[in-house]
Amino acid sequence: MSGQKNIEATSSRFLMLAVVALVGLNLRPFITGIGPLAAGVRAETGLGTQGIAMLTLVPMLLMGIFAFAGPSLQARIGASRAVIAALAIVSLASFLRLFVSTGLEMIGTAALLGLGAAVVQAVFPGIVKRQFPRHVSLVMGLYSSMLMGGGAVGAQLAPLIATASGDWHFGLAWMALPALIAVALAVACLPRDVAHPQGGNAAAGLLKRPRTWLLMACFGLVNGGYSTSVAWLAPYYQEQGWTSASSGGLLAVMAVGQALSALLLPALASKCVDRRPWLWLTLAMQAAGFAGLILRPEIAPFVLALLLGTGLGGSFSLTMIVALEHLPDPAEAGALSAMMQGGGFLLAAIPPWIVAVLHDLTGGFRAGWLLHLACIAIVTVLTFRLAPHGYAPAMKPSAAEPVAV
Repeated sequence: MSGQKNIEATSSRFLMLAVVALVGLNLRPFITGIGPLAAGVRAETGLGTQGIAMLTLVPMLLMGIFAFAGPSLQARIGASRAVIAALAIVSLASFLRLFVSTGLEMIGTAALLGLGAAVVQAVFPGIVKRQFPRHVSLVMGLYSSMLMGGGAVGAQLAPLIATASGDWHFGLAWMALPALIAVALAVACLPRDVAHPQGGNAAAGLLKRPRTWLLMACFGLVNGGYSTSVAWLAPYYQEQGWTSASSGGLLAVMAVGQALSALLLPALASKCVDRRPWLWLTLAMQAAGFAGLILRPEIAPFVLALLLGTGLGGSFSLTMIVALEHLPDPAEAGALSAMMQGGGFLLAAIPPWIVAVLHDLTGGFRAGWLLHLACIAIVTVLTFRLAPHGYAPAMKPSAAEPVAV
């Protein structure tokens, strides 16, 4: 009897890992697929450089705004139901891209996609911490890895499907299918929702902590490098004569680097209580990638893309883990993660548009790459504050602040 229970528990755990992987896989293809198809989208919809930037900016803004609602959604309707509904929105919005013909319609679908991804990202880390309390680092590494791997899939398949079909609409609309599969698997496997009202109550208190704002800044400045790269790395090389397929390959290589580092670095860092040396390593790789784009972009562009991806993916997953480690309670840790992502994605949404403006002013992208080198320097300084012994004191309510019950 106990053997049967063990088999069922193991099977259930593997199914949950499959849910983690498939959910992560669906949260980036709609962003990375735009860059390689930018020329076709621009020609049909009339969107200019800054309009194309909006297709990245709008989802990232919504990822930020609606992440703040994550703890309240979890308290009111439950994390599992929120994830299922959000994945359904991602599937619907991707399907609708089959029919868009104007810039406004494209931006509208981008908004729906950003809304769906925002809700998932806000509540899903709390589910991971609750389901895998002793393996948070490794499972979050898997989630982050698949999230970045989804970026590789989007960047590579979007131009291939568009070329094969002769229509860029199909290059974006196919993403509805894996999202629909994720909905079905989530319905079958996600745990039944348990009321966690303290998660909603904790959210307001977390915004009173300076540490929450520090995490927002680190997360946002690094992910600004990601949002700029997926928006403009392909067009940067297309200006130098690359095709949409080959420039999409650059994004795919970058996303593969992200996926591998998001999976491997948390595993390598799992025996280290202090994550900062690993974070500094990822920041150094990002700096090397952006410096290469500024100085010698024609030399080994795929190596530069791999460096960028490895640094961005590792930094993303390690920062998510650091946020979850600040608080022992899964609901409260999930609320902190949601707050960090909320402010972080709001911040990360802005750089692609700034880079577009700088491009229009200077005629190139190098000023934008230089902007991100400055952001990396700022984050390097900020991460000195993320010493593990400071987690508990940083999250402790002040004497004047009532404790939520």
